This record gives sequence, structure tokens and C-alpha cells, in this order.
Amino acid sequence: MASVHTYDKSSQRHVLPLRPTIKDYAWGIRGLDSRVARFALESGVIDEVDPDSPYAELWLGTHPSGPTTLRDGTTLESVVGGQLPFLFKILSAGKALSIQAHPCKDGAKRLHLENPTNYVDENHKPELAVALTPFEAMCGFRRLEEIAILIKKHPEFAACISNEAKLAIFLCSREEADKKKALRMLFQSFMSCPVETSTTQLKKLLKRLQKEQSVDHVHPHEEPPWERKCARAILRLAQQFPGDSGAMAPFLLNYLLIAPGESFYMAANEPHAYVAGEIIECMACSDNVVRAGLTPKFKDVDNLVSMLTYSMGGPTINAGTPAYGDDRIMRYTPPTGEFEVMIITCNPGEDITLPALTVPAIFVVLEGSGNTDNEEGQRLVMRPGRSYYMPEHCPQLTLAVNDFKRGPLKIALAHENQHVDEPTLACAEDSKQWGGEFALPAEPSSNPGTPGRSPTNRYQMVKDLNIKPGAFKVPKL
Repeated sequence: MASVHTYDKSSQRHVLPLRPTIKDYAWGIRGLDSRVARFALESGVIDEVDPDSPYAELWLGTHPSGPTTLRDGTTLESVVGGQLPFLFKILSAGKALSIQAHPCKDGAKRLHLENPTNYVDENHKPELAVALTPFEAMCGFRRLEEIAILIKKHPEFAACISNEAKLAIFLCSREEADKKKALRMLFQSFMSCPVETSTTQLKKLLKRLQKEQSVDHVHPHEEPPWERKCARAILRLAQQFPGDSGAMAPFLLNYLLIAPGESFYMAANEPHAYVAGEIIECMACSDNVVRAGLTPKFKDVDNLVSMLTYSMGGPTINAGTPAYGDDRIMRYTPPTGEFEVMIITCNPGEDITLPALTVPAIFVVLEGSGNTDNEEGQRLVMRPGRSYYMPEHCPQLTLAVNDFKRGPLKIALAHENQHVDEPTLACAEDSKQWGGEFALPAEPSSNPGTPGRSPTNRYQMVKDLNIKPGAFKVPKL
């Protein structure tokens, strides 16, 4: 049997250990509290962890902004023979990332041509995130009805928006195109608000919200949860980015809390800002980011306003689906061809064989420890933070965990999408999207063909489904 360190990089059958690239962006979690720092230490990228330094992102892929190498310094790109279609990351966010979106392919080509310094490649960047810890994020625009309520409730927010934009919101028809037009007008007005105005109004808003969050305020149970969450998010963002009107972003964007194991997908041209927590992130091989707030980096408000789809409602949140007939293999599949992710869990006393893949793959150990074997007799070090490259058609790798271990071995594996026709995730424009943080009842429609929420329409929906009213009964206790 081969030893732990025996591999031949020229072989197309060997699993190869990798050295990822680390990014120390200011929003990263500091010191050993960061999973990125611990993984970097384990993989040999760094010799020690600085407790005062942020460790934000760990990159695994072939993008020139952060190329992965083998232990001897050979680039992964040279081993693969070109670019991988995906970029695999671990993120440790200690504070909010910028309000941003990623361009589509046509937009990326234009931005790279016009500004190659800030837009370094010509590719689009749809992305998938799987939470490793409880994760907070702002994703997608709120429903127009929700924003209208927030404008009425918060005069400071309303003062940052033109009267024309507010009228467009309040007088908007039910047509989707009209809603998007009104939302674009509102967002553009807010983003172009003079700094003096937005700064003054933000100070007023913070003073009022701080007072309302005090012990003299209404009991929490008498206040809608979305209002408490929105207010607390604004106070927190304003503390992280003093004077930045982007702290009011929760008035515009859905504020989500994602549980470990849950995932969501952000398509191109959709606004988002990750707030706190740790995730696995997989995306098309690109580093293009169009930013507009909550950042000291380059802001490109005009391009952001013009590129967004202005779809409303958040992304679908999904905990994955079992794959390859084994519920220990959870598949997270977006509606794009460049990538998908699998989380594979091997419990103590068990073994599991990884799926046979016809495309190159990368995997990283998330937690636990165990043994490996394959036809080449490779014994790989399986500890949290170790990462490996699997060539296409390489012998299947079997993972095993001794029964005396106290926890499972868990790995995350990324590769080109093999289930693009069976996505588990969808973007905000999908018809099965999430309805918003607080779904508002639809008004009864004057059009008899339009389903509303009146008792008659609810009955009609039941009738259409061929379900008899009262068919579902609560059993007696």
C-alpha cells in the first residue's frame, strides 16, 4: 500500500493534496475563531495564526487571482490542463460584506473591457452557498408591498427617496413589469441620495431605533419579528460602517438566517450582502464583483443600478437532496452548468465510497477524521482543512471511520454540474420562490379568474386540487 505522501502528479489516477490560497479581507473572522485560519494552518499554507488578523476566504481552484497549487508549488491549472469551470471557497465572515451583485456573461465582458483593473475577467459569477454555522445574509429585494410599509413606518428612510420614486411605489399596478420599474426607480433614488441627506437621516434613524430597542419600548412579543430583526440589523451594520447609508439596506433587501446544512443560490445580477457566519461557497470561475455600499473598496453604483433584474422575493432555501441512492450524500445543485456541491458524511463504524465522476473534482475535509483507500492504495490524511484534487475517471475513493470515533467524517466535494436538469436550488425569478419575510395577504381580486385569499378563492383552490373540504382532520389527543 502507498504511504500517506505517495502520489504521482503526472498520473491521471492519483488523488492529489492541495495548497489553497488565503484572503485576508477586513471582514474576515480574526484568529483561530476563523475556520479559514484553522484550515490554512492544517493545509500548510501558513505556519501560525495571528490572533489579530482577519482570515476571510480560502480559495480552491484555478482562478489567477488566487491559484491553488500542489505541495511542490505546481499550479493546479497545469495539472488540470486548463481552467476548472468552478471556484470553491470557504468563507468566514466576522462582519458584513459589501452590498453587491455579480454580472452576467455579457455584462462581465463589457465591464472587463471598460475597467479591467476592477473587473479582472470576462466570466459571469452565479454562486451557491451552504451554511457551516448559523449564517446571516441579505439576499434579493423585498416585495414592493413590504418596502411600501417600511417607507411609511420610517420617515428617515423615506427622506432618502425622491417623491417621484415613492409615488411610483404607492401607485404601482399589479403588473410585474410595472413593479420592477418602480423598484428600480426607488433603488436608484436611494443610491443617488446626497451624502449630506443620507448621513443626517441615518443619524436620526439610529437615534430613534436605539430608543425603541431600549427597555422602555414595547414588549418584543407585541412587535412583529421582521421589524425587530430589521431594526437590529440596521443598528449592527451602522456600527460596523459608521456613516454609510448602506446600513439601511435591510429596508430594501430580505434579511435571512440560514441554518447549518441549508443552502441558497444567487444568480447573476441579483443583489446580496453576506452579514455574518461561515459558509461553503461555490461559483463559476470568476472574481467579478459590482459593489455599492458597506465597503471601503471601489463602488460602482451606476453599473449596479443598471444591471439588476429587480426580481422580488428571496432565493429558495434548501437543505439538499440525497444522491446516488445514499442519504449520507447530500446534493446541492444550482440551475447552472459550471458547478454543484455534495456534502458527504461517514459516521463512526461505517464506510462510504465516493461517486464515480467523469469530471475533475475538489474536496475539502470539513470535520472529523478517518481513513481512505482506493485501487491505488492511497492513504490520505483526513483532518479538517485538508483538501484534495480528484482527476476525472480516477479510482473511487472509499472513506472509513473507526467505530471508537466520537463524531462523523464530513467532506464537501465540488465539481462540474452533473445534475443540471434536476436543480435543488432556484433564483429569485423562479415561480416557486420564497414569499418574503412577512407574506402579506393578497387583496381579493376583481377578476374572477385571479386567485386571491378570500374564503371563496381558498375554496376554489381546494376544489381545483380535487380535495374535499374537511378531508384533513386533526386526531383526538
